[in-house]
Amino acid sequence: MPLVTPLSADHDLETKKLAEFFNETLGFCPNSVLTMQRRPAISKAFINLNKAVMANEGRVTSALKRMIAWVSSNATGCRYCQAHAIRAAERYGAEQEQLDNIWEYRTHPAFSEAERAALDFSLAASQVPNAVDATIQKRLHEHWDEGEIVEMLGVVSLFGYLNRWNDSMGTTLEGDAIESGNQFLGKHGFEVGKHV
Repeated sequence: MPLVTPLSADHDLETKKLAEFFNETLGFCPNSVLTMQRRPAISKAFINLNKAVMANEGRVTSALKRMIAWVSSNATGCRYCQAHAIRAAERYGAEQEQLDNIWEYRTHPAFSEAERAALDFSLAASQVPNAVDATIQKRLHEHWDEGEIVEMLGVVSLFGYLNRWNDSMGTTLEGDAIESGNQFLGKHGFEVGKHV
C-alpha cells in the first residue's frame, strides 16, 4: 500500500494538462505525479523539469536518456522507476537488442563505446558516495561535449529525485509499466516489490 494515495487525474486541471506529456512517454499519467498533485506546485514544477531534462537536444537521444534513467534507477534499487525507464526507452525507439541486454551494456555489442561511457557515468553519478572519477570524466569527454554531459547528469539528477520519491512512497506501479518491466527485466529478477 502506498504511503500517500494518488489523487484522481482530474484533481488539478493544470497538472492534468501538463501531464499529457506522459501519454507520449509512458502511455499513461504516472501515479507518482498523481500523488505529487496533493501539492500542485510540486506536480507542475516536476512535470516542467521532466520535460526540460528529457527533451531531445541532439546526440543524447530520447532512448539513451531513458536507458540512463534505467541504469540510475537500477543502481538505487527503485523498481518503480526501473519499469518506467525501460518502458519509456522502448516507446522512444531503443533498439530491441539494447532493451533485451541492458543488464550487459558494458560488454554487449548492441552498445557503442559512447553509450557505455554515458551509462557508466550514470551508474557512478547515482552511487552514494558519488563515484564519478577522472577515468569516467576522460571517457565522457572522448565521446560527448559539455552540453551533452549536462543533459546526462540532468537525467541522473531527475531520477535521483524520482527514485527517492517512489521508493519512499511505495508508489503503486501501473499495469503497462509492470508489463514492460517483466518483458525486459524479468529474466534478471525484476519484481514489483513494494510497488503493488
